[in-house]
Amino acid sequence: MRSFTVLTMAIGLAATSPALAAGHQSKESPLTYPETRTVDVVDEQFGEYISDPYRWLENDVREDAEVAEWVKAQNAVTDAYLEKLPGREILAQSMEELFDFDDLGIPVEAGGKYFYERKSGGQNQAVLYVRDGADGEERVLIDPAGWSEDGATALASWKPSSDGSLLVYAIQDGGSDWRTLKILDVNTGEVKPDTVEWAKFTDLAWMPKNIGFLYSRFPEPKEGAAFQSLNADHAVYMHSIGSDQTKDVKIYATPDQPELNHIAELTSDKEWVVITSSSGTDERHEITLIKVDAPRLATRKLVTGFTNDWRLIDGVGDTLYFATNMDAPRLRVVKTDLSAEEPEFVELVAESDAVVDGAKIVGDRLVISYLVDAKSQLSIFDLEGEAHGTLDLPGPGQVGSLGGSINSDEGFFSFQSFNRPTTVFRYEPDLPPTIWAEPSLPFDPETVEVTQRFYESKDGTKVPMFLVHMKDQDLSQGAPTLLYGYGGFNISVLPQYKPAWMAWIKAGGVFASANLRGGGEYGKEWHDGGRLQNKQNVFDDFIAAGEYLLTMGITSQNGLAIEGRSNGGLLVGAVINQRPDLFTAGHAAVGVMDMLRFDRFTAGRYWVDDYGYPDKEQDFKTQLGYSPYHNLKDGIDYPALIVSTADTDDRVVPGHSFKYTARLQALDAGDKPHLIRIETRAGHGSGKPTDKVIEEYSDIYAFLAHAIGFGLDK
Repeated sequence: MRSFTVLTMAIGLAATSPALAAGHQSKESPLTYPETRTVDVVDEQFGEYISDPYRWLENDVREDAEVAEWVKAQNAVTDAYLEKLPGREILAQSMEELFDFDDLGIPVEAGGKYFYERKSGGQNQAVLYVRDGADGEERVLIDPAGWSEDGATALASWKPSSDGSLLVYAIQDGGSDWRTLKILDVNTGEVKPDTVEWAKFTDLAWMPKNIGFLYSRFPEPKEGAAFQSLNADHAVYMHSIGSDQTKDVKIYATPDQPELNHIAELTSDKEWVVITSSSGTDERHEITLIKVDAPRLATRKLVTGFTNDWRLIDGVGDTLYFATNMDAPRLRVVKTDLSAEEPEFVELVAESDAVVDGAKIVGDRLVISYLVDAKSQLSIFDLEGEAHGTLDLPGPGQVGSLGGSINSDEGFFSFQSFNRPTTVFRYEPDLPPTIWAEPSLPFDPETVEVTQRFYESKDGTKVPMFLVHMKDQDLSQGAPTLLYGYGGFNISVLPQYKPAWMAWIKAGGVFASANLRGGGEYGKEWHDGGRLQNKQNVFDDFIAAGEYLLTMGITSQNGLAIEGRSNGGLLVGAVINQRPDLFTAGHAAVGVMDMLRFDRFTAGRYWVDDYGYPDKEQDFKTQLGYSPYHNLKDGIDYPALIVSTADTDDRVVPGHSFKYTARLQALDAGDKPHLIRIETRAGHGSGKPTDKVIEEYSDIYAFLAHAIGFGLDK
């Protein structure tokens, strides 16, 4: 069961002197970009006339030959530029060495077997292993290496049956959000003929006695529309083992509310199916219950109204445990007795200054993962809510996963930080945690310093930011700095290890990660402070982070590069428009760039909880005020920018990046390069093979380094 959350090298990389970036200003000749055809499209909304001359670039690159030719021409210009950059091969070599470690997942125990993932250096995708017993000999259960020639087909998720004899797993191809589900006999390794298609945004839950499993799916899309059409009519199905998908039983759907999504979970004791419904990305849910042994799997409502966040922790008989923000913006833990005539929620663990980030029942203990200033803390309670202290963690970082169940006194959690890849810990109630598995690293984490600063945003709000750099590095003269941000969807940006970031750091750069409003670092108030009409606060927070880095001398003049992905790509586009003088270079990855049409494609309709509705006047005016595509202006000397996207991104369709880049390139926008890098057979990010990640980030970080004068080849 998920824990309710709905990613020293001995190389000759001399640490570059920070002074190399000081005063740097690119004097390159302007590039010649491919000419992009324009169309006469003007929309009238609320008295505003909105020109959209690149509307045709919204067409699916796999279906439209002209868009495909545009992609080919753009990549040719980008590739020619990137190939000449100094330091590109050095970065690639550094990343290859830094990827040479075991990337670990926490084990899941079922029927005395332990299932876990590990991706070792040189492997494109994680491999699933199993042990018979905690100390048994491991064997490979699923290795995706042979699933595709380019390594872009991944094992996305999996769930063993309670007795450990069967395993349902999801296949992700080319980075798409669509999943194909298969079943494996754990003892024999035989893949059963059962195949389930068109699963998406789904959990996997085994029914008792292995009769089948629950999953969520959308209707099969029309031919040619799988990567662009809006997602609607989500439903929960039960697949019976050995049957064809056409015989799967729809156990829950809301045809009168096609915008809702539904995720099904089972309590550890297999007594209750708990279906969590949502209409978007905001944490507001309804809860529907099915007693496993009820005739015809009859449903009953537990929570109605889409008012609060409800996250199932687990169940013991007729008692269910939830984390909720009902009357508690930073969340609390409650329980309810389903055998009562009118079940009520009783507080078990009250709200505190820390934010509840995850929880799991392990035996007779409740383990809660809290966020304290964007860092994890693990606290232990009994099932009556009495506190039993905290678990020691290696330092400031994040607990990424919690594992365990009411059926065992054994649990697991993962921990990582900017300078430490994932280590897996085993814990038992009232005992200190022990290391279950840890990677052997190609560098000493103690040589990398992680500190936290707090800076003031435009309206006086204190915002935390992590700084990461080599411990013996002299920052007095300023260093080339990469500033990362996200700021949205209640997602907390916590300390995490990424080899690409570490390559930047080991080369002598500073990495900074700002915890902007819009995230979940401080609960509902922090999230609300950066969404809808408050979205400008996110951009102000990020701009203030850049100003702080310059004012404090951490980065040098013209030495600041910025990066963001998805909602963070929107962030980069918006702040470059608003403060082109502050940032020298940027990377906008898979970004939401057209704020007036985002809700028309695939999962875009869910994002109205954070962005608002383009067809509502107040939301429209706010969106138009910061939309990256619409706020590009002629005659501005824009920073060097590289936009990245992928042809099979069916989360944020690539048309966003295509249109934005075409408009930027058509402007009188200064002499700095404005390029787009378009990956093939890759999606929004998950499932991307390691070799493609190395190739992508050695390109992008070489681009950023060159733009800010970070001499990687010196």
